[in-house]
Amino acid sequence: MKDYYDILGVGRDASPEELKKAFRKLARESHPDANPGDPTAEARFREIAEAYEVLSDPQRRAAFDRGDQLNIGDLFTNFAGLDEILQQFFGGAGFGGAGRASAARGRDVAVVIELSLERAAAGASREVTYVAPQRCEVCSGSGAEPGHDPIRCTTCGGHGQVQVNRQTFLGSMTTVTTCATCRGRGSIIEDPCRRCRGSGIVDDEVTVTVEIPAGVDDGTRLRLAGRGGAGQNGSLPGDLYVQLRVAPDPRFERLGDDLRHTVRVGIAEASLGAVVAVPQIDQEPIEIDIPPGTQPGTVFRMARRGMPALRRRGRGDLIVVVDVVVPSELSEEQETALRALAEALGETPVARGRRRRRSR
Repeated sequence: MKDYYDILGVGRDASPEELKKAFRKLARESHPDANPGDPTAEARFREIAEAYEVLSDPQRRAAFDRGDQLNIGDLFTNFAGLDEILQQFFGGAGFGGAGRASAARGRDVAVVIELSLERAAAGASREVTYVAPQRCEVCSGSGAEPGHDPIRCTTCGGHGQVQVNRQTFLGSMTTVTTCATCRGRGSIIEDPCRRCRGSGIVDDEVTVTVEIPAGVDDGTRLRLAGRGGAGQNGSLPGDLYVQLRVAPDPRFERLGDDLRHTVRVGIAEASLGAVVAVPQIDQEPIEIDIPPGTQPGTVFRMARRGMPALRRRGRGDLIVVVDVVVPSELSEEQETALRALAEALGETPVARGRRRRRSR
């Protein structure tokens, strides 16, 4: 689990003002505009913004401090994206007064990984391959043919935005809109790249390694920030969402972090006692004692032998339920022995060879 306090470089008792100050400093240092040519800057900045978004919200921060699993898929829903966070902190066009129009953030990508319950208990490292928009390697994302640099847009002066004055019933109002000449790029491409045709991005195959934490359940969704599609005009990339499908295990029924296993014993074993082997999810089977006189439905709870708690310490229990199996067919020898037992117990089964009529 990410340590958001460590990402922002603050203590766990940091005040809201200290969080805001730390985010402001790190955002200036890590923003892609301040790190041209650094392919990791976008993902690093988004991680910092994610940390601030969690810790600045009292409910999310409390859940994080408790070690609860956070649904980070809905982060930034209170904002119009990361650009508005920048505007909130830095004003104007968002960062450093650059004034360049914000381009569309890259699209998110979703993939599915299937794994067994056993692998879900132990954790796993899986490679996934998918197709997503990526920065064009031929033009390095500039959109221009190598050797032909983009030309600064004279309409907007390279800002990607222009101010428009309009007369309304409230008087003269000035609004900022995307430059129609360069479409917000801030530059004009006279010789488009032949591979990406001037867009700076192309659909390409991507392979990443996904670290699956121990204890995940069916339907768990992991988010890899910045591993989705590349954004246009150098904007932030989208995210990769990994949906986990955990296959049922015939040995166990999962109940949260607990696992339930049914062990079947015969009438004699339940009456006289027995030793039976019980499987474990990530260890060798263990033997347990079935005491004499054990009744059907008896439950034995084996502490801390269930599933690991996701992103927390400890693990659930292994619940063993006893099912007493009554034979449906008996040999003559078995029937004779059972009738002798019934007589000793004072029971009165139907006579040999007869069937009791079903009640209507």
